Amino acid sequence: MNLDDEQRNKVAEWIAQGLKLSEIQNRLVSELGVVMTYMDVRLLVDDLKLTPKDVEPPKPNRVAAQAPGPGPLAPGVAPSSPLSPQAPASGGVSVRVDQIARPGTLVSGKVTFTDGMTADWHLDQTGRLGLAPQQAGYRPVAADLQQFQAALDGELSKLGF
Repeated sequence: MNLDDEQRNKVAEWIAQGLKLSEIQNRLVSELGVVMTYMDVRLLVDDLKLTPKDVEPPKPNRVAAQAPGPGPLAPGVAPSSPLSPQAPASGGVSVRVDQIARPGTLVSGKVTFTDGMTADWHLDQTGRLGLAPQQAGYRPVAADLQQFQAALDGELSKLGF
């Protein structure tokens, strides 16, 4: 569908205001009476050589990132090696990532908390974190959980997750 110059200027104005293509599509119908598919709107914006503004994505709330991470590792010990048993360095939480994830998970591993208790952890396909302590009924303290989440975030970012 062809638009006249006034309608094209209106679309350019909406793009300058930062509207999304779906919002422009809705406004074309409500304000100008022009029915277009989303793809037609997308092609129109491209034909007009306009670029929609990217909305700045919200920054994730990283409360856990403020917690101190695990202490330094001994030279030559890889933090993601499941074969290198690590006691928590200087009372910190130790996180290990399995080289091969458990079936049904994206990534898995083990964690040792400051009190020496261990647990298996995993992330499933929906991004949910699961924690299975070795001792039934064990619950780590809140500070350990924060430290675990920060250390896990660091380990997974090293691996590209």
